[in-house]
Amino acid sequence: MVVDDRRKKILELINKTGSVKVTELSKLFDTSEVTIRTDLADMENKGLVTRVHGGAVSSYKPYYNMNYTQRMSTNQTQKELIAKKIADMIEDNDTIMLNSGTTTLLVFRAIPQNLNLSIVTNSIAIALEATSNPNLNIILLGGLINSKYQFTFGDDAIKQLKSYHADKLILSVDGIDAEHGFSTYYDKEAEIDRIMLEQSGVNIVAADHSKFGRCAFTKIADLSVADYIVTDSNITENLKSKHPKLYKKLNKKDSKIII
Repeated sequence: MVVDDRRKKILELINKTGSVKVTELSKLFDTSEVTIRTDLADMENKGLVTRVHGGAVSSYKPYYNMNYTQRMSTNQTQKELIAKKIADMIEDNDTIMLNSGTTTLLVFRAIPQNLNLSIVTNSIAIALEATSNPNLNIILLGGLINSKYQFTFGDDAIKQLKSYHADKLILSVDGIDAEHGFSTYYDKEAEIDRIMLEQSGVNIVAADHSKFGRCAFTKIADLSVADYIVTDSNITENLKSKHPKLYKKLNKKDSKIII
């Protein structure tokens, strides 16, 4: 296969799934990983893709490269509506887990300040804001720090997390796909997310309409792990027509979609 044809097919695959991995492309095209990395580097220089550790993601909207402030302003109105719906699901004396993300930060801000809660999180931003409220018992997971996106990760965080159990988890994700389930751009946080799902009684996934039908770099878990998926009203007109497989699968599972 000539170079241009291979790169065209790589781009088609990224636009379809949202992300690709070097190892998988190497096998698919029966070529070396070095060749694939060269392809991705050239495609990134042309603004066609964004490279990440081990692969590349779509540049349709370079969400991966946005800083925390930029992410907060992306679909902010929809995220705030989602946050209010989830806040209504939180009860006094709950123990809740929140992973990092702008949506989970907005959920935290929407929770009534008079509630007595225990909060377990790897989000530095959430922990810092929570310290001003005496009604909250805050546990910030220790470990390595991603300073750009303000979260902790690694073996120490995982070990600590396994000793806790929560009534509810609010999980922010970057992709919801029929075949790849829930996914994130951050392979280092994916394991934290998986353990939070295991350690919580009720799993609530928070995702605006742009996350549906997309597959980010690292799979977190299958769709079946969610008890609730809370999204915004923009999903109704697009999900059935643009993502029929996902629509069909979500309608078969037991979790409730709250719009």
